[in-house]
Order: sequence, then C-alpha cells, then structure tokens
Amino acid sequence: MQLSEALARTHITRLTEFTCLADVLEPELIQSCLDSQGVATLRRRKLPMDAMIWAVIGMALFRGESVRSLINKLDIVLPQEIDYVARSAVTQARKRLGSEVVREVFSRSANTWHARAEHPHWCGLNLYGVDSVVWRTPDSVQNQAAFGRTANASGEAAYPQIRMVCLMELSSHLLVNSAFDSVVENEMNLASQLISSIPNHNLTLFDRGFYSLGLLHAWQQAQPNSHWLLPLKKGTQYEVVRTLGKHDQWVKLTTTPQARKKWPQLPDTLEARLLTKTVKGKSVAILTSLTDPMRYPSEDIVDLYAHRWEIELGYREMKQHLLESRFTLRSQLPELVFQELWGVLLAYNLIRYKMLLMAKSLPSVHPNQLSFRDAASHIIFKLTQLSSQTPGNVPRDVLDIERNARQFKLDGKRERAYPRILKMSKNKFPVRSKKNAVHS
Repeated sequence: MQLSEALARTHITRLTEFTCLADVLEPELIQSCLDSQGVATLRRRKLPMDAMIWAVIGMALFRGESVRSLINKLDIVLPQEIDYVARSAVTQARKRLGSEVVREVFSRSANTWHARAEHPHWCGLNLYGVDSVVWRTPDSVQNQAAFGRTANASGEAAYPQIRMVCLMELSSHLLVNSAFDSVVENEMNLASQLISSIPNHNLTLFDRGFYSLGLLHAWQQAQPNSHWLLPLKKGTQYEVVRTLGKHDQWVKLTTTPQARKKWPQLPDTLEARLLTKTVKGKSVAILTSLTDPMRYPSEDIVDLYAHRWEIELGYREMKQHLLESRFTLRSQLPELVFQELWGVLLAYNLIRYKMLLMAKSLPSVHPNQLSFRDAASHIIFKLTQLSSQTPGNVPRDVLDIERNARQFKLDGKRERAYPRILKMSKNKFPVRSKKNAVHS
C-alpha cells in the first residue's frame, strides 16, 4: 500500500480533530503550494512533485537512510516497468521541486497549526523566543562559493556554514517562521526578516546578542500588542526617567544616527523598563517594552527570561534527536541545501504538532513537558509500518500514539548535581607526555 493511500484510509474520530494523518499535512495544502509556485508534474513521472515533498520531509525523519532508499521506504515511486529510481533522477526531481515550494508548505502549515493550538499565556501574552543556530553544509565547490565559514585564531571552519534564526512558540516548540543565509550574515538582519510573521499578543524573548534598538522598535510596532524582553547588554547607556518600584525603573535609550539611517521609522529616543533581580547571588538586569507596571507586575518579569532556553532545547531536538547528531547536511548544491533545511523545519513542526495533540489528552500537561526523543522515535517507527499494515489496522496504530501519550511525559527538570566550573582551554601546541619526558 502506498503512503498516500494509507494516509487517505486512516480515519480517526478524536476531539482534537486529528481525523487522519493527512490532516496534519493535508494533500490539498501541498497541491496548493505547488500550484502557487508553478511547480507541477506535466507528465506521468516516477517521482511526482507532491510525493517529493514527502521525500524531503523523509530526509529529516530518516536521517540514516540515503535519499533513494527512503523513497523506497516511503513507497512514493509510481509503479512502472522498473520499480527503482537512479540517484540522478532523485537529484533532478529535487531540482524541479526547488526550495520555495517547501518553504511555502512550511509557512502555510505553521500558520494553520498555530491557529488550531491553544497556547498558554502570561498576562494575556503568548511567549515566543528568537535565537540563532549554525548548520554546516558539505564542502562542495558550489556550497563553498555560496556560504561562508566561521573563523578564529586557529583558522577557518572545515565546512561552509549557514546561519539560521527562528521564531518559536515556547510552550509547544512550534516554529512560526525562520530565516537563514550564509554564516557571514548578521543574526539581527535575519531576525528582521521575521517581523512580518509576528503574531499578535506576544512577548518575544531575545538573547542579549540581539540588542538593536531599530530591531526592537520595529518588533514592537509590528502588532498592536507586541512586546520584547532581553538582558541588558553590558555598557548600555540609558537615562532613568522615574522609579516605578524597588529594582524597577523607567529608562530612556538614545538611538544613534547610524541606526536611524538603517531604520527610518526609529525615533531619537526609546523608553523601556529596566528590572534587576539577584538570582543565585548574581545580579540580573532585564530590559523590556512591558512598561505598564499595573498590567505587567515586576515580580515575574525577570523570571520569564529563563523560558528563552526552550528554543535552545528545540535546536538540540533538531540536531541531536531528529538528525541523530549528523551535523553536516546532505545536499551538495545551495538551492538543495535551502530545500533540505525547510524540510528539517517542516518535519520538526510535524512531530511537534503531533505532540501538541498528545498533550491535549493529558490534564495540565504542555507539549514541552513531553519527551521529544521518545515521541519522535515512536512516531517515526509508526510511519515506517504504514506500508506493511492493512488499512484496518492503521487507525488502531495511530490512535495508540495518543492513547499512550503518558509514557512520553517528562519527570521534570533535575537540579544540577555539580556546580559549573571553568575548564582548561585547549592547547594548540603539542604536549610532551610524562612517559617520554627527558629528565635532566
């Protein structure tokens, strides 16, 4: 049985509206994106374009398989006289598909899944996070020309690299949007490409490296109720307008001519709220646009920043669990690298949305309290069984994932058993062992 047929026959009646696997990523949505980008299968091919969408997703779900073998595993080859495809045919099919179609499938599905979800909020605001991550690509001639390399005193990185910035809902780890380019691109420039995707009623948590008054002002102006929060960058100059309470100040920040030139809508000054708190003996200063002390109490604002680590956990889930710590991407061509990355993000969102539906069956459990590694392994295993299952057994197997959601619940965060210590830096010079040392 082909994957598309299994998807069509998998009917489940659930309060979560998860009626079949195809409801997670509807075939109509895929076809609409193909039509929108002008990508269509004009004649009967062994690898139709809608099936290649699943092949790109499968590249992330089945990281240990070659692209040609996973196509056979997913059973998406149209039956013809010869039931296998050559490696060159797979590459040609991926080139015909391109990256923009996969990007649009990701964007539309992300919007749909966020609209269906009911995220928890703080003071009427949903929590989002923005951070960057670096991916490395194969060292091909084309990738070397298109992407840069990080460098330090010891030299350049061995692989061309891509810098990615994502906007993530922190309670579900669902990605809203992403922007990526060569590693030489500034992460704040990439973050500015996400402004059009900002949902309303949001509080976005940034790392201190994203301190840019132009970016923060544009972020706040994107929606009527959009806010930001980040640690105060060392050396930041500000003027105290008035004191709102203990360790709570209203401050004024002066923008630079260079920033106003880059961001024409940026005013001469910005007003923000500065809160300080001692956490584990260390003073923490947080700068935020939540300037209303009555609506947003100061007691909890500083503690909110700890939730920013959820996006770091999301990146770890992608790299270590989903891609099995195979940190170098597969594709040899820049366009296919972009396609592969959109496929990784789409596959991650597919699993995360499924986990969101799992969490609904458990009382007082959020999706980020489920084990991504265990849930992803279970879901991927069930996908591999679709082609061997009879249509009557597929609903039972898919239901089993949600019925047994409790087994994926995490016990809670453990306290650190040992304190953090400063490790000795690596010595770039050879060290003579004691065994071979010459004693005078």
